[in-house]
Amino acid sequence: MKSLLVICVGNICRSPMAEALLAQQLPDLKVSSAGTGALIGHAADPMAQTLMTERGIDIGQHRARQVSRALCQDNDLILTMDDGQKRFLEQTYPFVRGKVYRIGEAAKLNVPDPYKLSRDAFENALQLIDAGVQHWAARIRKLS
Repeated sequence: MKSLLVICVGNICRSPMAEALLAQQLPDLKVSSAGTGALIGHAADPMAQTLMTERGIDIGQHRARQVSRALCQDNDLILTMDDGQKRFLEQTYPFVRGKVYRIGEAAKLNVPDPYKLSRDAFENALQLIDAGVQHWAARIRKLS
């Protein structure tokens, strides 16, 4: 496995945080992110940036981008935040079946969108993302 794509809706909250954590855990992998309804060109949400900075990770250079056929083709694994995004990708790009999973697949859970919500909502999302990252990073290391 060489590349991994993380998906959420706007590509400014959940997926940039997941991208940064996965890149930290899997330095030999090309990790990127995109959104199903991306706020194209926007920076990561200020609260997402704050939480990541508190972990010593700078996502200040992140800019949102829209998921595309090419992005889906170019990545070996695609992790979404919820079932809806997984279904959207499988319906829009049927060839992704078998390589798209929820980041919370092991725990059978979705990561709720904290956009425009409180710090607590962002912290909850980040906690769920972090658990998913730990699971996927361990699984990917075993395959490598």
